[in-house]
This record gives sequence, structure tokens and C-alpha cells, in this order.
Amino acid sequence: MAQLKEHIKALVQKGAFIPAHPLALNEDLSIDEKSQRRLTRYYMASGVDGIAVGVHTTQFEVRQPEFNYLEPVLRMAAEEVGDKPLIKVAGICGPLESAVKDAELALKYGYDLGLLSMGGLQNATEQELIERTKVIAEMIPVFGFYLQPAVGGRVLSYDFWKAFAAIPNVQAIKVAAFNRYQTLDVVRAIADTDIILYTGNDDNIVADLVTPYRFGEKEKRFTGGLLGHYAVWTHKSVELFRRIREGHTDLDTLLATGIEVTDMNAAIFDPKNAFKGCIAGIHEVLRRQGLMKGIWCLNPHEQLSPGQAEEITRVMNAYPHLVDDEFVKKFLETDH
Repeated sequence: MAQLKEHIKALVQKGAFIPAHPLALNEDLSIDEKSQRRLTRYYMASGVDGIAVGVHTTQFEVRQPEFNYLEPVLRMAAEEVGDKPLIKVAGICGPLESAVKDAELALKYGYDLGLLSMGGLQNATEQELIERTKVIAEMIPVFGFYLQPAVGGRVLSYDFWKAFAAIPNVQAIKVAAFNRYQTLDVVRAIADTDIILYTGNDDNIVADLVTPYRFGEKEKRFTGGLLGHYAVWTHKSVELFRRIREGHTDLDTLLATGIEVTDMNAAIFDPKNAFKGCIAGIHEVLRRQGLMKGIWCLNPHEQLSPGQAEEITRVMNAYPHLVDDEFVKKFLETDH
């Protein structure tokens, strides 16, 4: 059973800022290696604590035989990180056989944890998902992942998360239910464990990070974030994350900023159209900044929704203090 290195475990437990890494493509849908590697360097320059690769934001289609991009994107990110003390998280998904292959690739390239998605497994029982997790946890430390149903996830019970938390080598859980009731199920289920909570609720980032969850004498908090939202305007998001962690900003100000962040996320993630434009929305911000050539996605149905580009423009103009265009400009001038 692979164990977390002590310095990585300390980072995970302290609460880390981890962006979900996008996939940079050329128009012919080949990987734009120069941009892909530069994105990793942009995140590191922004001060992140880790990266997550091969996850929803990287596009689940990377595993399809006609593309077979999972290995190269894992390899490129690992090469760019090198021996820097950053948390490397690899996405693991699909039925058990596919999940095992993902875990093997993660281990091959020195990833610290596997972000284990339950998405796309609607016909599996909760017990079957638990047994699948046990197999993966024997291979690599597990980062649980509650993916919202709107983008391929499923609703999972309190009892499921209670059983999930009892599996050896489960180190953390990312809650991306986008639902307060379902979020509460996970928090309550692991309240008396040492498992670390990470928010993936892009609609509720700041509130998750400042809220104490108390159940009698037990208290649990979201100590970190692993988010698609963190893939854009990353330098400013890191600054906000540090302020929250250090407690130097009053609660009213933080909660007001949280609403601004949610408004920005709505423009990127396109909830009004059932999140159809969420990947393309991330790409559009990065394209405008010069970090990507275009917004192409492996799934031809994933593109900006009508009016989404205008919404992105609106929030960028409304909240310039949360936009890192100047930082990116300087980064591109010096990154070679």
C-alpha cells in the first residue's frame, strides 16, 4: 500500500490550494504541449500548493481510445513540477478495470494521491463503489470526490460516506456536490475522523472555507480547495485563499467577496445551461489571457453557451480586484 510522503501529508492536512488542470488543445484536437506545460508553470508561479490532473476540468474524454491523452498530460505536469514540494493529484475514474489503469499511470509518474470519482457509475451499488475504493486505496492514497449529478456524478448517501471514511488510506475528500444538504452528509459522516475536507463546491467556495461544522462537541472544517474555478485568475484566488487561512479579513468582507466569486463562477461554469459551457468557459478566460490558443474541447458539444462570453466580460469588469490579467502578462513576458 503506497503511503503519502510526510511532507506531502503535512501539506494536505494543513489545507492546500489545488487547481484542477485544464487541457490545452490545438484546433485539430491534438495536445498543445507548449501551452499545456506553460499552464502548469503559471499555476506554480501563482503560488499553488499542488495540481490535479486528469480530472473533470482536464476533460474525462482524455481516456477515450481515439485520444488516449491521460498518460501524456500526467507526464507533462509531473515533469514541470519536478522535485518541487507540491501535491500531485491524478484523476481516477470509471469501472474498476479502468480505475486500476488510471492508478497505475498515477504511480508511474509519481503522483501522490488519486482523486477517485464515482461519476458515470450510476448502475453500481454503493457497496460496489466501496469495494472499488478499497482496491484503489491498496494502490495509492485516495482523495475522495463527490461529483455533482449535473456533470456526471450521482447522489451518495450518508451511510456511503461513513463506510468510505473507514477505508484505510483515504486521506481527504473533495466535496463538489453543489448542494448544501449533500455536502452536510459528507461532513457529518467524517466528523470524527482524521480525513481532511476539501471544497469543490465552486458555487460556495469562500463560505465553505470559513464555516465551522459542529456536531455536538465535534467540529470539522474545509481546510483546502481543489477546484475548477482555481484554474483561472489563479494568482488572485491564491491571495484570497491565504487571507482566509490567515484570518486577517473580517467575516462580512469575506462573505461579500464570496458572493463576487460565485458570480464570477456562474459566468465561467454556465449553470443556467446545466453547466454545458463549464469547460469552454475556463478555456475562454485562459484564451483571453494568452495562456491558451483557443477554447476547443474533445467533446464537440462542450462549447460556450449563447451569451456566456458576454457574462465573462461582465464579471471581469465588475470585479477587477479578482482578475489577474496583469500578473499573467508579466508571467508570459518572463516565462521561456
